[in-house]
Amino acid sequence: MSVLIFIDQSEGHIKKASYEALSYGAKIAEMSGTAAEAVILGNSDSDLAALGQYGVSKIHQVRNDHLNHFDAQVYIQALEQVVSRTGADIIIFSNNVDGKAIAPGLSAQLKAGLVTGAVDLPDTSNGFVVKKTVFSGKAFAHVRINSAIKIITLNPNAYPVLEKEGRAEVVTEDIQLLPGKVTVKSVNKVKGEVPLTEADIVVSGGRGLKGPENWGIVEDLAKALGAATACSRPVADADWRPHHEHVGQTGIAIAPNLYIAIGISGAIQHLAGVNRSKVIVVINKDPEAPFFKAADYGIVGDAFEVVPKITEAVKKLKG
Repeated sequence: MSVLIFIDQSEGHIKKASYEALSYGAKIAEMSGTAAEAVILGNSDSDLAALGQYGVSKIHQVRNDHLNHFDAQVYIQALEQVVSRTGADIIIFSNNVDGKAIAPGLSAQLKAGLVTGAVDLPDTSNGFVVKKTVFSGKAFAHVRINSAIKIITLNPNAYPVLEKEGRAEVVTEDIQLLPGKVTVKSVNKVKGEVPLTEADIVVSGGRGLKGPENWGIVEDLAKALGAATACSRPVADADWRPHHEHVGQTGIAIAPNLYIAIGISGAIQHLAGVNRSKVIVVINKDPEAPFFKAADYGIVGDAFEVVPKITEAVKKLKG
């Protein structure tokens, strides 16, 4: 067996989930008695050799003008050739937007078995079995992959980042690619201090805030914590907040270390997008709010009284 890990990056910035995928893939390689290698598509300003501290021995970099903008079909072309050159039979992606777009297509091209949303290392005691989430995170399934080539997408924040000493060999791959069928006319970037999908802490608000004019208490707490801000779907639908902040089953699925929900009742659709958070704190004046059943910590109280006090406490703690 050999392991190849996809390094997800944007404009030269390596995404947080990639470090988790590297650590995960390196551990699988260690279990299999083989070396872990990685692949990155496009230019990067990062010190790629330093990624050896996450357990990979070699990094294959593909530079090509057709990779300047993300196009899943072009990325699949490139990865198919890298897999062929390396002979990799276990391929690891992050289960994020890019991974979800690439992995299924690559699976079809390689006739590889695919498990999405893995949450643990595969069990190789009797075949190759991967544990994954199902039913919006309410249950787990153990899926056996029988194909020669196996593809896994790892849920963000499901595996710890493991570091050690070491540097990787960086190899530039000369690969010919056909142009994609998608033409990018323009790019509108969402600007913010902390990208929602990369945030370790997320502070989110719901209809309990009564209107957009009251959103300051959410932003103040987020700023004090160095967190990203989010919202429930009704808030985005009412145009209180932009739709890119909507988290939930029909919005962005996130897995921060800490998720603070303010004035959100906790409908099942919202919970499906945040239930992989390590710690959930719910602030709601309704003691019967469904969200309290999923919370690690709950505060029953008026958000307009509770949240400013928490913000002040955080500021004092940080000095």
